[in-house]
Amino acid sequence: MTLDPIYLTNLVLCVIILVLGILGYRNSGDKSPLYIGIAFGLFGVSHLLTLLGLKEALTTFLIVIRTIAYLLVAFTLYWVAFKR
Repeated sequence: MTLDPIYLTNLVLCVIILVLGILGYRNSGDKSPLYIGIAFGLFGVSHLLTLLGLKEALTTFLIVIRTIAYLLVAFTLYWVAFKR
């Protein structure tokens, strides 16, 4: 396992955002923070797998995870911006 400081920092920040998203949802009942938190949780999974040295073996899986995370953030922001 290579503890690349960039991936490690990103992992820690993703976990913090995931926890804040869960707490935001629990306190407000609004699903937006939860969705954003889940997306960053997915980013965190990709950073963890990279730190564990699985980047090359799981390249396609990591692309799928990150794409889903980006789409989840985009969907949530669209939903918040155009909610009626």
